Amino acid sequence: MNTRAKGLAGERQAEDFLVGQGYQVLARNFRTRRGEVDLIVRKAGRLAFVEVKNWDALPQDSLGQAIGPAKRRRIVEVARSYLAAHPRSERPAFDVILLRGAEVLHLQDAFDGVA
Repeated sequence: MNTRAKGLAGERQAEDFLVGQGYQVLARNFRTRRGEVDLIVRKAGRLAFVEVKNWDALPQDSLGQAIGPAKRRRIVEVARSYLAAHPRSERPAFDVILLRGAEVLHLQDAFDGVA
């Protein structure tokens, strides 16, 4: 499976997990000229911008290597663009889903929205 196909499969796995947890999917692969966010979801007044990572080769504690400062800034900028077009009263949250095979780890509030 190539990298793109693996990424899409992982995003579907993460989406299925979140829907199973009661989240409503508002957008998939939301793109702006500044970047892209994998999933935008909502549950009980919580609006989350979710980055999905397949994590087969690296230890779980090396999240900072995959979601570094530049990637975080891009995600926050994309979130600002989304919120400008889709005003919400909720304060945005930034989550990360790590996938390792069938294992799903949902890190809520993985980073703050300060860009």
